[in-house]
Amino acid sequence: MNDKNSSTAIVRTLVALAVTAVVAGCSVTPRALTADEVRDRVKEDTARMYENQAPISAPVSLEEAVARAMKYNLDYRLKKMESALAMGLTDYASYDMLPQVVASAGYSSRNNYSGGTSIGILDGEVSDRPTSSDERNRSLRGIEFSWNVLDFGVSYYRARQQGDQFLIAEERRRKVVQNLLQDVRAAYWRALGAQRLNAQADEVVQRASLALNRSREAETQKVIPPNLALAYQRALLDATTLLNQRRQDLDFAKRELAALMNVPPGVDFRVAEATETALPAAPRDLVKLEEAALLQRPELREEDFRKRITADEARKQILAMLPGISLSYGRKHDSNVFLLNNSWTEGSANIAWNLMRLVALPSLKDAQKYQEATDQARRMALSMAILTQTRVSAERYRMALEDFKLADQAAQVDARLAAYTKASVTAKLDSELEAIRTQARAVLGAYQRANAYANAHIAFGRLYNTIGFDPIADDFEANDLPALTQRVKGHLQATEKDAFALSSNLFGRAPSVNVQLAGITDPVQQVRMKALVTEFLSRHQIETDAQNGRPLQLAFESTDRAGLEKAAWVLNMTDEAGQQQQARFATTIPANARASIYEASLTAALNANMGDLKNWLSID
Repeated sequence: MNDKNSSTAIVRTLVALAVTAVVAGCSVTPRALTADEVRDRVKEDTARMYENQAPISAPVSLEEAVARAMKYNLDYRLKKMESALAMGLTDYASYDMLPQVVASAGYSSRNNYSGGTSIGILDGEVSDRPTSSDERNRSLRGIEFSWNVLDFGVSYYRARQQGDQFLIAEERRRKVVQNLLQDVRAAYWRALGAQRLNAQADEVVQRASLALNRSREAETQKVIPPNLALAYQRALLDATTLLNQRRQDLDFAKRELAALMNVPPGVDFRVAEATETALPAAPRDLVKLEEAALLQRPELREEDFRKRITADEARKQILAMLPGISLSYGRKHDSNVFLLNNSWTEGSANIAWNLMRLVALPSLKDAQKYQEATDQARRMALSMAILTQTRVSAERYRMALEDFKLADQAAQVDARLAAYTKASVTAKLDSELEAIRTQARAVLGAYQRANAYANAHIAFGRLYNTIGFDPIADDFEANDLPALTQRVKGHLQATEKDAFALSSNLFGRAPSVNVQLAGITDPVQQVRMKALVTEFLSRHQIETDAQNGRPLQLAFESTDRAGLEKAAWVLNMTDEAGQQQQARFATTIPANARASIYEASLTAALNANMGDLKNWLSID
């Protein structure tokens, strides 16, 4: 009895140990990352962030900066991988439409026979002799072809939806490329402005610091009145503060440009010098701009694909409610020696229909209707937002052009004032301080001009982006950096010439005229007058072009009366509608007057008729 109890205790102990071991083996203990694992991850990620990048060996031009961003920017790499993933899932989903071909093999074994007795159906007699038709050990193998028509239909629409998901990923990648061009353009011009002016700013700050010390010393020694010294000190400090703030704003742009190009930390580079090009005039036909935006914006193209996904989802749900038809055909083999035929071929056809799913059909139709209404409302809201963005961007661009023109004029005035002050400086302390202050103001004006020019480029890039224009065709992945740089350069040059993908008069060209003088016989005076007209029109943002400009005839007429000359200037031009326009300005000048008198009369005629001239050229 004691041996039996002892054996039972041992068994229970072994069972308990086995259960404990199983439970312990199934439990998972959280394990924190070690410091070495984190360092290894940081090291690996850092190395992969900058691998296979061409080093910067020369100043970076705008087109190279754009090309580097398109090849090396991490955000673009991510979108490209997401697009590749969506394409891979599309290929994988297409295989779900294929029939199933299942190959099977197995082995069956038991420790005794599976036989049994039987009972007679008619007489009810029980056979007392057990029999078996299965071996204890046997092998099975076979291959079967099966196809479910309903699954094929569902898989077909699922594959179509996945294909649209790939197209959505492509539109998102396209949007990233558009944003890259806009951001690089903005950062480049701001960084270039800072680079151009940093040396001048450093010189002014150094001179201002010396001037402050001299002013304080002069105040202490009472060489100049204290109120005048303090006023100069305050003016110098204000100018220096504004200068430093503006310089910092533009200096940050170089760091932004480095991040966009994915430049490794610690790598310094210079921005290549570039000629300031004339930006296209502000757009006139906003309706065409809006149509282009609605046609091309990636966000709306994405909504178009979502609409197709919603339609396919509705078809897929309805298809799932139909009867399912399954077809199968296969060849099988059983090694059981008791079978008469160990190998055979079998086929089947089945139909199944879950009738209870029909009850959900009204709810499904309502859900589809609400989904379509939601998609339409979202698409209309997005369209309205895009239309608003287009008009706002166009207005911002127009205002940015005006701001740049004002900043350019102000910078010119500041530079001339600084030069005049520098030329007239004397040995007096207040004169030298005034020269430094005006020089600081001139450099600050140059910074403001550079910032205004960069803002004009930013506004143009935002407008360009709002319309949805692609910066380059999608086939640039195989291009190396020099080839891609050349392609970007060609695109930027075409943009400057207003050669957009949807070639139309989306952007108005800067108005230009071909000046023609009549009634002036002296060739020297003709040259002087044409130069005067060119300068005058330029101040009103009207360019002169002897080749492609619209003809503007300035005809001089005069008659002598009692020592006076009745003079008149007649302006003739054909407007945009093809109508011949004319304006007249009459004045009285002394007979045989100096050439400057005739030139002054021409200036007066242009001033008096500038409103008409702008109307003829359709200038707002």
